[in-house]
Amino acid sequence: MSTPALSDPFRDPARPTGERIDDLLARLTPDEKVALLHQHQPPVPRLSLDAFRTGTEALHGVAWLGPATVFPQAIGLATSWNPDLVRAVGDAVGDEVRVFHQKDPTGVGLNVWAPVVNPLRDPRWGRNEEGYAEDPWLTGVIATAYGHGLAGDDPSYLKTAPTLKHFLAYNNETDRCTTSSNLPPRVLHEYELPAFRTPIESGAAVAVMPSYNLVNGRPAHLSPLINDVLRTWTTDDLLVVSDAYAPANLFGLQRYLPDGPTAYAAAIKAGVDSFTQDGTDSTPTIERLHEALDRGLIAWSDIDTAVRRVLAIRLRLGEFDPPELDPYRGLEPDLVNCPAHRELAQDAARQAIVLLKHECQVLPLSTSIQRVAVIGPLAGAVREDWYAGTLPYQITALDGIVERLGRERVEYCEGVDRITLRIAGSSSYLTVGPDAVLRADSEPGAFDLFDWGGDAVALRSVRNGQHLSASDDGELVADQPGPNGWEVKQTFRLVHLAGTVLIQHLHSDRYLHAGPDGVVSLADHATAFELDVVADGAAQAAELAARADVAIVVAGNHPLVNGRETEDRDSLDLPAAQDRLIRQVHAANARTVLVLSSSYPFGIGWAQQHLPAILWSAHGGQEYGRALADVLFGDHNPAGRLTQTWYDSAANLPDLLDYDIISTDATYLYYRGTPLYPFGHGLSYTLFTYGDLRLSAPSISADGEVTVTFTVTNTGDRHGTEIAQLYTRQQHSRVKQPLRQLRGFRRLSPAPGETVEVELTVAAADLGFWDVTRDRHCVESASHCIMVGRSSTDLRLTTTLDVRGERIPPRTLERLAATSFDDYCAITLTTDAVVSLEPRAWLAFNDIVLGPATYQARVANRSDSPATIELRLDDPLHGEVLSTLQIPPTSEGVPVAGELVPVSGIHTLYVVFSAADVVLESLTV
Repeated sequence: MSTPALSDPFRDPARPTGERIDDLLARLTPDEKVALLHQHQPPVPRLSLDAFRTGTEALHGVAWLGPATVFPQAIGLATSWNPDLVRAVGDAVGDEVRVFHQKDPTGVGLNVWAPVVNPLRDPRWGRNEEGYAEDPWLTGVIATAYGHGLAGDDPSYLKTAPTLKHFLAYNNETDRCTTSSNLPPRVLHEYELPAFRTPIESGAAVAVMPSYNLVNGRPAHLSPLINDVLRTWTTDDLLVVSDAYAPANLFGLQRYLPDGPTAYAAAIKAGVDSFTQDGTDSTPTIERLHEALDRGLIAWSDIDTAVRRVLAIRLRLGEFDPPELDPYRGLEPDLVNCPAHRELAQDAARQAIVLLKHECQVLPLSTSIQRVAVIGPLAGAVREDWYAGTLPYQITALDGIVERLGRERVEYCEGVDRITLRIAGSSSYLTVGPDAVLRADSEPGAFDLFDWGGDAVALRSVRNGQHLSASDDGELVADQPGPNGWEVKQTFRLVHLAGTVLIQHLHSDRYLHAGPDGVVSLADHATAFELDVVADGAAQAAELAARADVAIVVAGNHPLVNGRETEDRDSLDLPAAQDRLIRQVHAANARTVLVLSSSYPFGIGWAQQHLPAILWSAHGGQEYGRALADVLFGDHNPAGRLTQTWYDSAANLPDLLDYDIISTDATYLYYRGTPLYPFGHGLSYTLFTYGDLRLSAPSISADGEVTVTFTVTNTGDRHGTEIAQLYTRQQHSRVKQPLRQLRGFRRLSPAPGETVEVELTVAAADLGFWDVTRDRHCVESASHCIMVGRSSTDLRLTTTLDVRGERIPPRTLERLAATSFDDYCAITLTTDAVVSLEPRAWLAFNDIVLGPATYQARVANRSDSPATIELRLDDPLHGEVLSTLQIPPTSEGVPVAGELVPVSGIHTLYVVFSAADVVLESLTV
């Protein structure tokens, strides 16, 4: 590669950014431009441009590149409710990305794919651990902190280029590439978009990745919101990178467009700037884009627009400037997993721990305690999730407790069953030979049985301590440390049948089959086995607990099994074997502490009712065990707070694929039941009281703000940190309002007996909502309840604020978009229309001024038979029929005219569909 010509305008840092990009863009050939639109951008030797790639994973540490500092999972970082801590973690991760990049500039890019800002609408989502909160505002706050850490604080240069994932309405792994997320306008504008807006507006994110799913019937990669909304939030160039292999879905799995060139052209026009497709092979992408150009589907100006955004990010990363000007090029190689980062990992893990229940003064433990039983399948291991970095070391819960008390005072038991598996009706057992290969033999082989929930179990050979795994050719070998990898091949299902079990390999759906020669392999037909428990793990654990002063059960999930990317959960239940373990240990020792380490909430109603103390954290990274010991022994007073509602069971949740949180009463915003643990919940070893709530004014205008002041007193005998939370509720409204909504919080650490005064500001504009009648944000005239407390349901102080906003006027039929409804039944959405799902489906439009009118509707009928749309007055079943539209079968929208029966006054207009697959776009007088 030739030496850079520093006289080239694009290499002159004194010139305006736009001028530099114009210069470089003009120097690139057409082929060079197109090549820059793939994830793996080749070098341009004649201009001394290096290769560049998008997509280094950095969710809670540098992933997939070898040992690096592993911090708590993203949900755990958010549980700290500490933006300063989260920013420090982002800063450390950004440093480590830079060090890896210096070692391998081509293989490790500076465009990082983090943070994930999808609000955690449903705890069954497989990728729950990747997000921050079910509240979009809190998600935005935490994401902004992490993004600023990744990006660095230099005014001219980015340390890394953070990318928000995944735009938009992405909370299901089940059929994720083909399902469509239904987003009525209020859910879109009040719940989904705000989490993305804050980090973009603040400059904490400079790129966005669309999601795999469709939104209102259109692939997210083709969403008009990319250009029409996202890019209006910043004056900087916003890079949009596709998710991996998503571009081919547009004409493949989704069948939305007929072929590759058409799909790629549509993506470019929608705002996608970089195609993550076909791994390192950019040829198919380049060919599709060139064919799209040849066919006139896109113009070179469209290519230039996308390339400009790519170059703008590379410029901000300092690539085109003299190295000495970039403050991040000289970072020391030993920053990776350096002592400061290890200390930060421990602090982050400490702050991520939530005390869910605290009774009987079991905690904190005294270091003079004589005997502790440490029990459970997660007590002796730290688990990595898919986006975790490679652990440079691990401090387990057992390690952390042993460090405090010494080995002689700690007894340990995994609490899992040990079994043998004998071919039914024979004397042959499954066993693992010296070569680790599974075979049938007369000598019994024993296995430890790990229940990870969702009918998924893992089998660890007692002979060599390794987990049973299946190769692609069906051979079964005990050679893995546990479930791992993108394709997990170490999990099985036990199918019970007439006193025997069939063993199904989950990844392949095939069964263990033992041949007459003793060879065991995967096959479509199963061998039946007799399962004998030779050591009852729960009974052994109970025996251990009975002779201990306190029992600590460490339970939870394996982050690569039963709830992960590509796999949602069906229920919130603990794995059955773990539930049995907890019950038997508690029966043996009333002083049982449950420590949950998991990627998501569990329905642990029995434990909440019976156990004296329960702690939870996300998987805590390399320093988890020391952090846990700090909390168990009282060196750190737990201050974590839940960022998700914990429900008793999945029966409290709507359908996983129903994204309308308003109509389904979902999340803490609308949930009317009693949660197991509410949003914002977390206890302390000390006590806090609240008092003296005051407002700076009893009433404010729609463009005003109010200062909320109150006091928090530590009335206990320990230092502790309190998260004081401020919520509001609009008391009267034209529309359904949240029952409570987080507006601010403050971390406080008063000494025992100390009182701290807190001030939080609430802007009236933030109390508004999306008015579907006028398609804009609105602040109504209304009273708002101001509530302060320890969680979304533990509210200690309340007062009332009057907001002088506007009254939403009645609307007319001058132009009524179908998607501007107030209520609905059996309806799904497209981008600009609604589709009936069954006969008698309906839409409701409230507060409409009706009168004699001739109107026109734009409709379609995708069924094979004629259908009707009735306009009814005030009731979808019995209301007076004002008009009936006859709609013949037609796949494309057509205008249909009608007249309303004369009616005067303000009413609710119901639009009632006679059949499924009838489409309504608009009504126009």
